[in-house]
Amino acid sequence: MLFSNVPDPELLKTLLEPLLDDFQYWLSRAKALLLTEDVVFLSAEAHADLLARVEQTLQEVNAAQSLFQATGCQVGVEGTMIMTWHALVSECWQVMIRYRLGQAIAIEKL
Repeated sequence: MLFSNVPDPELLKTLLEPLLDDFQYWLSRAKALLLTEDVVFLSAEAHADLLARVEQTLQEVNAAQSLFQATGCQVGVEGTMIMTWHALVSECWQVMIRYRLGQAIAIEKL
């Protein structure tokens, strides 16, 4: 059997399109949090670094989505890039969870 380097567009559409949408969603939420809330457990430097990485990754995801749509679902994304994006989303989830738990504790103390 011969293997082609050309990915199946339907498979890519089924798998990659929702994954890119998820990255877009969660990174946008993280960016909104970092821009609007005082995340007291992050130093100013850590806060700025995380925000910069989120903004950079959002640009990368947007570019991947644009390319994906422009080529009729004919291009994929390197696995290492997906893993890097996923690691950042996981880091953002941890920050968001910790922030929300801190908010809940503060409300309970009132």
